[in-house]
Amino acid sequence: MKFLEKIVHNMEPKFAKGGKLEKWHPVFESFATLAFTPALTTKKGAHIRDGVDLKRTMMTVIIALLPALLFGIYNTGHWEMVAATGNRDLVFWADQGAKIIAGLKVVLPLVIVSYGVGLTIEFIFGLINGHSLHEGFLVSGLLIPLIMPADVPLWMVGVATAFAVVIGKEIFGGTGMNILNVALTARAFLFFAYPTSMSGDFVWMAGKETTVDGFTGSTALGELATSLTPEPIHASVDSFTAKYSVMDSFIGNIPGSIGETSTLMCLIGAAILILTRVGSWRIITSFFAGGFVMGLLLNAMGGNAYFDLPAVNQLLLGGFAFGAVFMATDPVTAAQTSTGKIVYGFLGGLLAILIRVLNPAFPEGVMMAILFMNVMAPIIDHYVVQANIKRRLKRVKTA
Repeated sequence: MKFLEKIVHNMEPKFAKGGKLEKWHPVFESFATLAFTPALTTKKGAHIRDGVDLKRTMMTVIIALLPALLFGIYNTGHWEMVAATGNRDLVFWADQGAKIIAGLKVVLPLVIVSYGVGLTIEFIFGLINGHSLHEGFLVSGLLIPLIMPADVPLWMVGVATAFAVVIGKEIFGGTGMNILNVALTARAFLFFAYPTSMSGDFVWMAGKETTVDGFTGSTALGELATSLTPEPIHASVDSFTAKYSVMDSFIGNIPGSIGETSTLMCLIGAAILILTRVGSWRIITSFFAGGFVMGLLLNAMGGNAYFDLPAVNQLLLGGFAFGAVFMATDPVTAAQTSTGKIVYGFLGGLLAILIRVLNPAFPEGVMMAILFMNVMAPIIDHYVVQANIKRRLKRVKTA
């Protein structure tokens, strides 16, 4: 590595100001600092020197995403085989090699398109503005394909990524300036622009053109929405929980977006983020708490199969866990104060379940809940800071 680092540093003068390749300096700096620690050092004043910069922080998030990515590849391959055969009782852990290969054929192109389009736009803006590649897209580029249905067309992923980077990020000034989560902006764009490609029976399984006649492949929440009949409520819930058990939902053996199905993999990622202090445990725990409280309240109210679904099942289905761990914890769009993070997470989880249950036509409320809380985060922090100021002023007066 020292040998490679020396080569990179020897090339630096060519890209520096006055060098032959000066205009390409942002590109060179982006790759150089991604692989090696920047050579820049502070000259004066008190500074905390740490080898962990923004790129290393983003790499930690990518490492935390790997369990969800790897499981998503396998699960995508499994449901592709289910769709092709029409056999929902296909053993999940059988034919591992074939399922991994099938999953890679679906997931890898989505990742390549996401990174290819997003990084190209980032480089263009970097060259125009004279700054290096924004590190934030290192994570967003992987999040975008993980929250997409398996059968989404590649061109839609490219268009959504371009929209999210340009409109959701660069227009506000780039990394650290966006007000909405970039990956969720991409998903929201596709959901409202191309709803038939983001919902329905078959988009969650690749290879729908080979699906046998009469086979439906909706997600668990989508299937539950079709059972909202006046009677019998408990019978529909019992049959649903028997088909989608707590264990299957926890492990992730259910249809859904590529990286969102396994709560177990999401919790492994949460442990990595919390132990490395990259993700906020306050947001993650309060998000789950808010969802669980709302689930209990709706259980007490009753009314239909969605209301009657146990609160624990609500937390394990859809993108709830993925949203709590990787979306709500976005350090740019989340609340910044300690108390604000708890309020932000709790209300986010609360709204996610509330939207899901009260609007069966939109069975996955996590996206809308987090985007709404992104907008509300500055207001939450404002009131937390103001409350703290008032408490201090009272102490001054009493003293």
